[in-house]
Amino acid sequence: MSDLNKLGLAEARDALRAGDVTSVELTESCLKAIDDADALNAFVHKTPEIALERAKAADERIKGGDAPAMCGLPIGIKDLFCTKGVPSQAASKILDGFKPEYESTVSQQLADAGAVMLGKLNMDEFAMGSSNETSTYGNAVSPWRRGNDDAQLTPGGSSGGSASAVSADLCLAATGTDTGGSIRQPAAFVGITGIKPTYGRCSRWGIVAFASSLDQAGPMTKNVRDAAIMLEAMCGHDPKDSTSTELAVPNFEAMLTGDIKGKKIGIPKEYRMDGMPAEIEKLWADGAAMLKDAGAEIVDISLPHTKYALPAYYVIAPAEASSNLARYDGVRYGRRAQLAQGDGITEMYEKTRAEGFGHEVQRRVMIGTYVLSAGFYDAYYNRARRVRTLIKKDFEDVFAAGIDAILTPTTPSASFGLGEMTEADPVQMYLNDVFTVTVNLAGLPGISVPAGLDKQGLPLGLQLIGRPWDEGDLLNTAYALENAAGFVAKPAKWW
Repeated sequence: MSDLNKLGLAEARDALRAGDVTSVELTESCLKAIDDADALNAFVHKTPEIALERAKAADERIKGGDAPAMCGLPIGIKDLFCTKGVPSQAASKILDGFKPEYESTVSQQLADAGAVMLGKLNMDEFAMGSSNETSTYGNAVSPWRRGNDDAQLTPGGSSGGSASAVSADLCLAATGTDTGGSIRQPAAFVGITGIKPTYGRCSRWGIVAFASSLDQAGPMTKNVRDAAIMLEAMCGHDPKDSTSTELAVPNFEAMLTGDIKGKKIGIPKEYRMDGMPAEIEKLWADGAAMLKDAGAEIVDISLPHTKYALPAYYVIAPAEASSNLARYDGVRYGRRAQLAQGDGITEMYEKTRAEGFGHEVQRRVMIGTYVLSAGFYDAYYNRARRVRTLIKKDFEDVFAAGIDAILTPTTPSASFGLGEMTEADPVQMYLNDVFTVTVNLAGLPGISVPAGLDKQGLPLGLQLIGRPWDEGDLLNTAYALENAAGFVAKPAKWW
């Protein structure tokens, strides 16, 4: 078999079980693809020795008949996940040289399941960004191009390296994290599938924190079946994480029947934004028609507090970030600035953080510190928390009325060029998250499925939002949408 790196998880798993291919062969194919794709800047810490060692162990495990679904499958790990003995910088200069002595729970569970880590993937610094342009490693680049235009495009953010690597077939799948859309938005930009599970479904232990009440890990894969396979391996209760929920993890793949007859799919009127491109409107309408043809009932719904979601998010997330990032001070680990004679601890903090944090991180830390300060805590932070409760109640009311899933666009546009938003107001960049942040504020599961191309040949995604803890049903609805959309486009190789 040639081009083994182009396989999905399910195809590769079945080939491994049939003895048609070995994990070592799969891994070598991916490692070659990674080395040939430096122009994408997706993999920032390559780990070929670890990969081949795990692949050999996986082949032995498969021969012995003790092989979970992920065994022997080569994947990439977002740089936000701590990986023992491997640089884990969260794409920040301030963590330069940090090699953890421990493994994040999610990456450990994947390793225990026999998955093969190929290396660490690029991302926005501390997961703060929507375009992967805030990374200390430089921009991650999308494998897609606009028609005959050679301009480099963003793969989205913050999980841009993961998105680029999966779309370009550098790995079979990758881990991502989602605080306000950082799995779903990049998945939509590069034509892959990305799911953010219910808050608490995956452990956050060992994942560098951005906003603790919003962050959630999830898989980024080539299709819905692969997402079901990988999500099952990533989920589970973790006593080390107080927000991890003690719930049984179902066999998500077994729930993929494609039968959604009688399901009620909600279409929220508040997501029809002024100035929404006609292509996004059409894609949304087409998606609703596809689900209706598959037997679902389409119901117009209202989520009245949606308009407050973005401002509430951009108060809560920076507030939590300012608290979480206070630990980066140059004292215990990571980078410490050079000090002048006579400098004290205050100068060390100031210089280390000024040098170590990029502009977007500095902006959010300053906003967060401001909204938490004594004079503004009630005016901003507490008010945002109350709005968050109202947004969550909107969803609860809709689900209580019998809605099974909600269909929306994933993003307000297709991918844009790297550097095109540099001079824009930061709020323009934040608007990329307009359809996704509500899901994080309410702690719900959400999935992006590629559903079409825009007039320039770039992927567009549709988002499905599900009931809490009902990822299996959400994946099945996404599977039906995927089958109806029939999206098979791949980027033309230029790198």
